[in-house]
Amino acid sequence: MHCDSMLRWRMKTFRERASIIRNHHWCGHLPIDVAEGPFHLEIRRVVTDSDLDGVVTGAILRRWWTDAEVIFGHPGELRAGVFDDVIDRWTAICDLPMHPSCGLSIDHHQSNKPDGGAGDSMIIWKESPSAARIAYDVFSERVDLSDFESLLEWVDKLDSGSISHEEYLADSPVLWLSRVIDAGEGVAMKVLEFLQDGVPVEMILSDSEISEIIIEKKNEMGVLIAAIRDSMLIDDRMAIVRLDGTGIRSNGYQVTAMAGDKCDACMVIHGELGATFGEGDNYPVSASFYTNSFLHHSGGIYDLTALATRFDPDGGGHANACGCRIKPIDESGVVDREVSEDDISRNIAAWLHMWSER
Repeated sequence: MHCDSMLRWRMKTFRERASIIRNHHWCGHLPIDVAEGPFHLEIRRVVTDSDLDGVVTGAILRRWWTDAEVIFGHPGELRAGVFDDVIDRWTAICDLPMHPSCGLSIDHHQSNKPDGGAGDSMIIWKESPSAARIAYDVFSERVDLSDFESLLEWVDKLDSGSISHEEYLADSPVLWLSRVIDAGEGVAMKVLEFLQDGVPVEMILSDSEISEIIIEKKNEMGVLIAAIRDSMLIDDRMAIVRLDGTGIRSNGYQVTAMAGDKCDACMVIHGELGATFGEGDNYPVSASFYTNSFLHHSGGIYDLTALATRFDPDGGGHANACGCRIKPIDESGVVDREVSEDDISRNIAAWLHMWSER
């Protein structure tokens, strides 16, 4: 397969190859001719986000590097150094912040846009609705990825916040796939391998283990809806939901679907006080920000990364979907101590003040 693909690539004219490279926004210092792309790299490990975009991106890379180990991670874990011991020049980082020791980085987050200093890493960054779309554009030159095309339409919508209210309520199979992936790394890996092998989404959902998880998720949906309903506060068209300490997580879609046209954006507080990354399912108390994409179809009225990076230098994401850790603060700014319950209230108050000046 690789030989045939290489021949097809060599047969392209220089103009065609140069056009492909320009469209893919290759960045950084490359050890060989840039026209060769990432295909010469000996990737043995893929560190990717554990959401749907990260899983699909990992599955695409595994079509090329079929035996690469896959490790799922969170942006905060990577920035906290949790994976420092396993990331090297044989590692690809997908849908996560670039790591200086990696061999390849594929990402689309606004806050992770490269600004030079890539060293020997190959960085493929592009303004794109998803990292999976970037991977597809790159690797479809060498391997058949046609079975990903319909799935990618949904990945793009979900990751960029362009799904409609009607589509969200229609409960597409891909929506359930994204919820199943959230059940744990073992399930995420199973889904990734199914996608790598070309198994259609509907067949993945019919797998006995995954179908049982769907039943559990449907039962948990009532608990989630009740938790959002009981804790939601709307202040100046910002919906605030406190889920910290409950073990419950929610994305912005469920919150804004329930808030309706009463909010322009939402803020979800989750995680555990005193927790650190790398403690199993526990993680530090954090905030996620989302534009109400059901109301603002082409982008929100405020760049939410301003909130995510106000106190946490490692915060970020997209203008319409981003997150950060809650930081200990006082009147002078961020201070060096453990985060307290009062800090959560102080962070929220500061963010609401910034929001009020939009």
